[in-house]
Amino acid sequence: MINPEKYSTYLPNFSTMADNIYTYPNNLPGALELIKEAVVGETEDRNLYEFLSIVAPTKEEKNLIKGIMEDEVEHFELFRQIYYELTGQMLPAPKETKIKKPSSYCEGIKKALTGEQNTSYKYAKILFAMSNRIHMMKLVKIILDELRHGTLFNYIYSKNRCK
Repeated sequence: MINPEKYSTYLPNFSTMADNIYTYPNNLPGALELIKEAVVGETEDRNLYEFLSIVAPTKEEKNLIKGIMEDEVEHFELFRQIYYELTGQMLPAPKETKIKKPSSYCEGIKKALTGEQNTSYKYAKILFAMSNRIHMMKLVKIILDELRHGTLFNYIYSKNRCK
Protein backbone atom coordinates (compact mmCIF):
# COMPACT_ATOMS: atom_id res chain seq x y z
CA MET A 1 0.00 0.00 0.00
CA ILE A 2 1.22 3.50 -0.85
CA ASN A 3 1.94 5.76 2.07
CA PRO A 4 0.72 9.25 1.01
CA GLU A 5 2.74 10.96 3.73
CA LYS A 6 5.92 9.62 2.19
CA TYR A 7 5.16 11.56 -1.00
CA SER A 8 3.52 14.65 0.50
CA THR A 9 6.75 16.65 0.27
CA TYR A 10 6.60 16.31 -3.50
CA LEU A 11 3.18 17.93 -3.80
CA PRO A 12 3.04 21.70 -4.26
CA ASN A 13 1.16 23.65 -1.64
CA PHE A 14 -1.43 25.36 -3.83
CA SER A 15 -3.01 27.19 -0.93
CA THR A 16 0.09 29.36 -0.57
CA MET A 17 0.32 30.42 -4.20
CA ALA A 18 0.74 34.21 -4.11
CA ASP A 19 -1.16 34.71 -7.37
CA ASN A 20 -3.93 32.17 -7.15
CA ILE A 21 -5.23 32.26 -10.71
CA TYR A 22 -7.93 29.71 -9.99
CA THR A 23 -9.95 31.65 -7.40
CA TYR A 24 -12.96 33.34 -8.98
CA PRO A 25 -13.87 36.21 -8.56
CA ASN A 26 -10.56 37.27 -7.00
CA ASN A 27 -8.78 36.53 -10.27
CA LEU A 28 -11.12 38.67 -12.41
CA PRO A 29 -9.23 42.01 -12.08
CA GLY A 30 -6.02 40.32 -13.22
CA ALA A 31 -7.86 38.68 -16.11
CA LEU A 32 -9.25 42.05 -17.22
CA GLU A 33 -5.70 43.43 -17.34
CA LEU A 34 -4.61 40.39 -19.34
CA ILE A 35 -7.47 41.01 -21.79
CA LYS A 36 -6.19 44.57 -22.31
CA GLU A 37 -2.72 43.15 -22.99
CA ALA A 38 -4.20 40.51 -25.30
CA VAL A 39 -5.89 43.14 -27.47
CA VAL A 40 -2.55 44.91 -27.91
CA GLY A 41 -0.74 41.60 -28.45
CA GLU A 42 -3.18 40.39 -31.10
CA THR A 43 -2.62 43.66 -32.99
CA GLU A 44 1.17 43.32 -32.79
CA ASP A 45 0.95 39.69 -33.92
CA ARG A 46 -1.25 40.64 -36.85
CA ASN A 47 1.32 43.24 -37.96
CA LEU A 48 4.17 40.70 -37.77
CA TYR A 49 2.14 38.10 -39.65
CA GLU A 50 1.25 40.59 -42.35
CA PHE A 51 4.97 41.18 -42.92
CA LEU A 52 5.68 37.41 -42.87
CA SER A 53 2.90 36.72 -45.37
CA ILE A 54 4.52 39.17 -47.79
CA VAL A 55 8.02 37.67 -47.53
CA ALA A 56 6.92 34.02 -47.30
CA PRO A 57 8.74 32.02 -50.00
CA THR A 58 5.81 29.82 -51.07
CA LYS A 59 2.12 30.25 -51.76
CA GLU A 60 1.36 27.55 -49.18
CA GLU A 61 3.18 29.47 -46.44
CA LYS A 62 1.57 32.76 -47.49
CA ASN A 63 -1.87 31.14 -47.21
CA LEU A 64 -1.11 29.53 -43.84
CA ILE A 65 0.10 32.83 -42.41
CA LYS A 66 -2.85 34.76 -43.86
CA GLY A 67 -5.21 32.24 -42.24
CA ILE A 68 -3.47 32.76 -38.90
CA MET A 69 -3.73 36.52 -39.41
CA GLU A 70 -7.51 36.21 -39.93
CA ASP A 71 -7.76 34.27 -36.67
CA GLU A 72 -5.86 37.05 -34.87
CA VAL A 73 -8.38 39.61 -36.12
CA GLU A 74 -11.19 37.40 -34.79
CA HIS A 75 -9.42 37.03 -31.42
CA PHE A 76 -9.02 40.80 -31.20
CA GLU A 77 -12.79 41.21 -31.64
CA LEU A 78 -13.65 38.38 -29.23
CA PHE A 79 -11.44 39.85 -26.49
CA ARG A 80 -12.99 43.30 -26.93
CA GLN A 81 -16.45 41.75 -26.83
CA ILE A 82 -15.72 39.77 -23.66
CA TYR A 83 -14.21 42.84 -21.98
CA TYR A 84 -17.29 44.90 -22.86
CA GLU A 85 -19.65 42.23 -21.57
CA LEU A 86 -17.74 42.01 -18.28
CA THR A 87 -17.20 45.73 -17.67
CA GLY A 88 -19.66 47.67 -19.84
CA GLN A 89 -16.67 49.52 -21.33
CA MET A 90 -15.40 49.12 -24.87
CA LEU A 91 -11.64 48.82 -25.14
CA PRO A 92 -10.27 51.25 -27.69
CA ALA A 93 -8.41 49.81 -30.63
CA PRO A 94 -4.69 50.01 -29.89
CA LYS A 95 -2.64 52.57 -31.73
CA GLU A 96 -1.04 51.15 -34.82
CA THR A 97 2.65 50.71 -34.22
CA LYS A 98 5.35 49.82 -36.66
CA ILE A 99 6.90 46.47 -35.98
CA LYS A 100 10.60 45.96 -35.80
CA LYS A 101 11.08 43.89 -38.91
CA PRO A 102 12.92 40.64 -38.26
CA SER A 103 16.34 40.34 -39.87
CA SER A 104 15.19 37.21 -41.72
CA TYR A 105 12.09 35.21 -42.51
CA CYS A 106 13.25 32.47 -40.13
CA GLU A 107 13.77 34.97 -37.31
CA GLY A 108 10.22 36.21 -37.83
CA ILE A 109 8.82 32.68 -37.83
CA LYS A 110 10.75 31.92 -34.63
CA LYS A 111 9.35 35.06 -32.99
CA ALA A 112 5.84 34.09 -34.09
CA LEU A 113 6.28 30.54 -32.80
CA THR A 114 7.47 31.57 -29.34
CA GLY A 115 4.81 34.27 -29.16
CA GLU A 116 2.02 31.79 -29.86
CA GLN A 117 3.33 29.44 -27.17
CA ASN A 118 3.49 32.18 -24.56
CA THR A 119 0.03 33.56 -25.26
CA SER A 120 -1.62 30.19 -24.63
CA TYR A 121 -0.52 30.33 -20.99
CA LYS A 122 -1.68 33.91 -20.58
CA TYR A 123 -5.04 33.19 -22.16
CA ALA A 124 -5.55 30.21 -19.86
CA LYS A 125 -5.32 32.61 -16.90
CA ILE A 126 -8.13 34.65 -18.47
CA LEU A 127 -10.17 31.48 -18.97
CA PHE A 128 -9.84 30.58 -15.28
CA ALA A 129 -11.51 33.89 -14.36
CA MET A 130 -14.57 33.37 -16.55
CA SER A 131 -17.85 32.32 -14.95
CA ASN A 132 -20.03 32.70 -18.06
CA ARG A 133 -20.06 29.58 -20.23
CA ILE A 134 -20.14 31.58 -23.48
CA HIS A 135 -17.03 33.50 -22.41
CA MET A 136 -15.36 30.22 -21.48
CA MET A 137 -16.08 28.73 -24.90
CA LYS A 138 -14.74 31.83 -26.66
CA LEU A 139 -11.53 31.54 -24.64
CA VAL A 140 -11.25 27.82 -25.37
CA LYS A 141 -11.60 28.58 -29.09
CA ILE A 142 -8.93 31.29 -28.89
CA ILE A 143 -6.54 29.02 -26.96
CA LEU A 144 -7.06 26.14 -29.39
CA ASP A 145 -6.37 28.52 -32.29
CA GLU A 146 -3.16 29.71 -30.62
CA LEU A 147 -1.99 26.13 -30.13
CA ARG A 148 -2.80 25.35 -33.78
CA HIS A 149 -0.91 28.49 -34.85
CA GLY A 150 2.11 27.28 -32.90
CA THR A 151 1.93 23.95 -34.73
CA LEU A 152 1.66 25.69 -38.11
CA PHE A 153 4.59 28.00 -37.36
CA ASN A 154 6.58 24.97 -36.19
CA TYR A 155 5.80 23.32 -39.55
CA ILE A 156 6.95 26.42 -41.43
CA TYR A 157 10.05 26.69 -39.23
CA SER A 158 10.98 23.05 -39.92
CA LYS A 159 10.13 23.22 -43.61
CA ASN A 160 12.52 26.15 -44.04
CA ARG A 161 15.22 24.44 -41.95
CA CYS A 162 15.39 27.48 -39.71
CA LYS A 163 17.94 27.46 -36.90
